[in-house]
Amino acid sequence: MPRELSILGVLIPTILPVFLGCLLLQGVLDWVLSHAGVYRRLWHPALARLCLLICIVGGVTAWLYQ
Repeated sequence: MPRELSILGVLIPTILPVFLGCLLLQGVLDWVLSHAGVYRRLWHPALARLCLLICIVGGVTAWLYQ
């Protein structure tokens, strides 16, 4: 995977689109988990959401940059 993408002459790091895609995936998972009632059983739902995002970004990044 290239280190930088050229979009309309602007170089952006490849981690930015990966992060934005993971943010969308986390939003979908957050919606599913909140409707399933998982967050009502947790001590700190905001911390669980942050940890979920970090795990998704770390997993996708490790998978892409292996």
